[in-house]
Formats: sequence, structure tokens, C-alpha cells
Amino acid sequence: MSDKSNNQGRAYEFISLLILEKEICELRPASIIKNSSYIAAKNAWATLSDEDKNKYAISARAAVKRIFDLEPRITEDGDDEIELLIQTYQKGEEGDVRDILIIRRKITWEIGLSLKHNHFAVKHSRLSKKIDFGKNWYGIPCSNEYWNKVLPIFNYLNKEKTNGKKFSELPNKENDVYIPILKAFIDEINTQYNIHKDITTKLVEYLLGKFDFYKVISVDNKRLTSIQGFNMHGTLNQEGISKLNPKIKIPVVSFPTRIVKLDFVPGSKNKVELYMDEGWQFTFRIHNAATKVEPSLKFDIQIVGMPTTIISINCIWE
Repeated sequence: MSDKSNNQGRAYEFISLLILEKEICELRPASIIKNSSYIAAKNAWATLSDEDKNKYAISARAAVKRIFDLEPRITEDGDDEIELLIQTYQKGEEGDVRDILIIRRKITWEIGLSLKHNHFAVKHSRLSKKIDFGKNWYGIPCSNEYWNKVLPIFNYLNKEKTNGKKFSELPNKENDVYIPILKAFIDEINTQYNIHKDITTKLVEYLLGKFDFYKVISVDNKRLTSIQGFNMHGTLNQEGISKLNPKIKIPVVSFPTRIVKLDFVPGSKNKVELYMDEGWQFTFRIHNAATKVEPSLKFDIQIVGMPTTIISINCIWE
């Protein structure tokens, strides 16, 4: 992700946090925990133009109103304070994709929001000679067969890095790098799936996070904010302690149990698609994340198919 995109994302987190606090405080006590992530987000907010600040605020306000309809434990009467915080970057590395947490410690309850500004990417994972993606993604170390296939390619990239080459100067990066790396990636997942059928659940938890969350996506060119409820463990959308029911119901989502197909997207040399049952579908596009050659590659991972129980709510900006 570029510095500009990173700043935009942090700025969107900042204004969403402020609007959450303001709107909640009209109903009950709330406060923001001003940690290092808060400071980074505040600094990013300061870089925006006044026009962008206004746009981000409108987007966030539209989402907050709908979150209140989904989560009565935020809005019900109570004198206990709600805590709001932006999570550290390290939490994402540990499999928690939630950017903002909304917490009521008195009842041991929290929900999280994952905020996206004008992009829908799920992950930007890397592959390299030192990264064991199998261990990181689904808890099973990559096989010797995988390493035997990919190490020569990463060694080749390391040599070209030493020579000061750019990726654009490689004679045929698609056939020499992308395709063999992706073939090894496909073979490894299929091999492990044939032995360990439960990696389907672990793959989804890696790609989407180990905790339930609402994904909040600002789509500026359409002047709407989209909310998707990833309620895979049933922790979202609970009734209030005072028995107040959500105004909008979010179903519990089923994890996949089968890999239906994992293969190259037809006609592509750098993208594969993963089809699983229950409606889950992801694409993995591999690319060089830098101009100069380096011995690692980056995935742009997108979710392109979801179970019908994941409801998208479009909040039109006022």
C-alpha cells in the first residue's frame, strides 16, 4: 500500500472514531483511548484538504448511524462507559483485521470495525524464501517439495537484485517468476488440503481475521458507505442487555468445508482463483511491489464471492 493510501486509511479511521464518540456521547458515556495508533491517525488526518475532511466525515457519519441500528448494546441505556480505540498495526499481523474497537468492559463485550477507503482488498501477503506461508496461513509448514520449487526462483531474484536490475528489465518475469511461483503455491495448498480438510476454515480466518467484524467501505465516487457483517462466530448483532433487539438482523455465516477449485484465472499469468463451497471465492494476484528487483513478491488478495448470508448495507450520504 502506498504512503498516500495508508494516510487516507488512517485519516478515515480517525474521523470515524471521533464521530463514534460524538454520537455515542449523546446517548451514554464514551471515551477514546489515545494510544500511538490514535496519534498516527490524527497526524494523517492533518494532511487532508478541507474538502477531503468534509467528504470523509460525511462517509463516516453515514456508517455510524447504521452501526447503531445493528448493535443495540451501543445505544441502550446504561451508565457504564464505552471505550473506543484504534488498534495497533501489529494486531493485523496477528490475524485481527479490526481497525476500531467498541468496548463495554462492564459486560465483557466488544465489536470491531475494519475500515477501507476506496479499496476492497482483503490482504497484501508476501511470498519469499524466508516466509513459510503454510505455517502462517493455516498452521501447516510448507513441504520440502514447495521449497524445492520456489528457492531457485527467489535465488534468481536475489542475484538480479545484486546486479541492480529493475523488474521491468527481467527478460520474462511472467514465465520465469510469476507462473512457477504460483504453480508451487497451488500445488502446496492442494497437497495439504488432501491431507488436512480443515484448512478451509483456517484459510478464511487468515484472510478475513479470527474475530467477527463489520467491514466499512467508503466508496467516494458513488457517495455511499457500504457495511458488510462478517458474523462467523455469532458475536455480532446481539440483543441488548436490556433485551433491546437490533433493527437489522445479521445472520451467522458458514465457513467453507471444501476446496472446489484452485487454479489460474483463464488467460492470466499472475492471478489464481480459489473457489470453496458455501459461496466463498478469492483471487490472488501476485506482483512485484517495488521497481527494483527484490527477492520477495506480494499478493493482492480480493474476496470476489461471499456467502449469501453476508449482507451488504449501502448507506447513502446525506
